Amino acid sequence: MMQSIIATLEKEYAFVSILGTDVAGTRYGLSRYDCTIRDALWNSRGFVIRVYKDGAFSEYAFNHIPDDLNEISEALKFSKLRSFESFRYPEYEESPLVDSYTGPCLIRPNTWTVSQHIDAMKNMLARGLAISEAVVDLKLAIEETEWNKLYLSGKRELSQNYRMVQCYINPIVREGENTKYAFRGIARQGGLEIVEEMEQAIEPTLREALMLLKSEPIPPGVYEVICSPEISGLLAHEAFGHGVEMDMFVKRRAKSVAYLGKPIGSPLVRMHDGARAAANQPGSYLFDDEGVLGSDTTIIEDGIFKSGISDLLSALRLKTPPTGNGRRESYERKAYARMTNTFFQPGKQTKDEMIRSISDGVLLEKMASGMEDPKNWGIQCMVHYGYEIKDGRVTGRVFSPIIMTGYVPDLLADISMVSGDFELSGSGACGKGYKEFVKVSDGGPYIKTKARLG
Repeated sequence: MMQSIIATLEKEYAFVSILGTDVAGTRYGLSRYDCTIRDALWNSRGFVIRVYKDGAFSEYAFNHIPDDLNEISEALKFSKLRSFESFRYPEYEESPLVDSYTGPCLIRPNTWTVSQHIDAMKNMLARGLAISEAVVDLKLAIEETEWNKLYLSGKRELSQNYRMVQCYINPIVREGENTKYAFRGIARQGGLEIVEEMEQAIEPTLREALMLLKSEPIPPGVYEVICSPEISGLLAHEAFGHGVEMDMFVKRRAKSVAYLGKPIGSPLVRMHDGARAAANQPGSYLFDDEGVLGSDTTIIEDGIFKSGISDLLSALRLKTPPTGNGRRESYERKAYARMTNTFFQPGKQTKDEMIRSISDGVLLEKMASGMEDPKNWGIQCMVHYGYEIKDGRVTGRVFSPIIMTGYVPDLLADISMVSGDFELSGSGACGKGYKEFVKVSDGGPYIKTKARLG
């Protein structure tokens, strides 16, 4: 049927493509007070057609195939009439390709009953609540989704299928009027074998929350800091990730475009993004939502800004090769330039060497959230907690929460040490502004830099 639609539309348009998506999953939640079962956030099923004619692209999304294909043709004409796009795109030529991808999975989610999911979390809940009387609640969740995508055009036939399991642990503890929480997420492509990691993380996450009961506010100031791989990923994503999404170049909303080919950080800084830059992560895939193969893009090499990441239409406007970063929240939404797996590459130093090199600083451990301004290169990151470093050693003093701010080029230029460690995490989601959420991962090694904390 899809090939028939393409053949019909090719009589009128110079280029026709169809993206079919079928994402289905369930989220199981359990706490001391309730049990929930609901659809996963990402569930969607439908198609989006993209056509090109006379310098313009038009799209039409639908989740029911009409008996009369003229309905689709008329909808595309209406879409073109409504377009405010004045730029005339060059004709897009795809190279022929047939390919497919199937992700890893040891324990298929559909082999567990609803009761098995809930029972597994009941056991974890009981273990967690027994650790301390200070534990007020322990919120647990297992979300499993299966992602199927099919891309068809006159020259391409691409398909991908993978499963993703995400596990969440969120303890809440209290002593008197002092309430703290911790959070741990585990997410990647795969099956319910990932739940074993969740079981192993229950006690460490509870101990982390209990430790934070003794935390204190940090004295504001500029500090030498060591960023854990999780905070390094937050910096990569927020400090320089959003700012190199090349649709922002087109809209003149990114300061980074003026620095292409120029130094933007310390020579120790090497940063990558790409669906193929890391395997089996939430941001990994064979092809993006525009039928462009995923890639491994070098964004910063030895401190030099080398390239941004682009969707297809931004690449056509900028006359650059697309990088396979055109992603949609669902078939109903527009494709934007989006990050996938974003990280700093490891170096040669060790975490212990970094600690010994600091007389007064902070080891930043867990992220809470982040935001940047691509136009002016400001950044604000919420760090859940950090450890005081004095005279080359970590003291028992814990600061929480911590706000980290700074000017992106300064943060990158002040990177003076990079460890050989490397970790990625992807339990959250990335939005474009306040919406358009997609799955990503980020991370890197331990890095030493300077930042303003408060």
